[in-house]
Amino acid sequence: MTRISREARTSRPSAKRKPARAVTERPASRRRRPAGEAPYHHGDLHDALLAAAERVLERDGLAGLTLRAVAREAGVSHAAPTHHFGDLTGLLSELAAIGFRRFNEAMTAAGQTETHPLMKAMARAKAYVAYAQARPGMYGLMFRTERLDMTRPSLHEAATASFEGLATAAGLGRDEKLTGAALEALSLDQAAAIARAWSLVHGFTTLLLDGRLKDILHRLPEGTGVDQLLHAMLVSTVARPPAL
Repeated sequence: MTRISREARTSRPSAKRKPARAVTERPASRRRRPAGEAPYHHGDLHDALLAAAERVLERDGLAGLTLRAVAREAGVSHAAPTHHFGDLTGLLSELAAIGFRRFNEAMTAAGQTETHPLMKAMARAKAYVAYAQARPGMYGLMFRTERLDMTRPSLHEAATASFEGLATAAGLGRDEKLTGAALEALSLDQAAAIARAWSLVHGFTTLLLDGRLKDILHRLPEGTGVDQLLHAMLVSTVARPPAL
């Protein structure tokens, strides 16, 4: 009896010892999200990354726009931008495509506010400069061809539409429609007109963004600023300015 009692006591589990619990991973839906990370619905991450990239671009410049910086800004893993855009060139190209679309939309909308052809052209030129002033980072990226893949369909389409808008504006000053087939086979004179208009407005914009017009602006009469200087420059270059 004594031996049996001892064996029973020996085989009985100790009351103080509890069976080990299996360690399981916390469900993904309940994991703590890193600070700054926002939840995304399926299909939204692509656009969220582009929005984050634009914020980084305007805040930190092109030098600060990296895949990791965009991931941090969006609050997602570092691999997310690569998954959606392939590499930095892909991301920059998609971002530039957005810039060109907005750019063209702004110039088109400005041209529709006027009725006289030359005034339409001038309105588009003013919208060109205004866009660059409002989004200098995006504007700068759009013309950094060495950082972009111009063969990417979205960028190629947007940049082509923007060029067609520029040609349209140049044609307004000549009473010509430089669109469609006419734009595909330009005469030297027509090409010169487009290049002249583009050089004028792009050169003014570049000098303005680089702060190189300050020496001229501070010499102007009080109350005269960039808008008045641009308007006067455009009026002085059109062939037959309307009554202003």
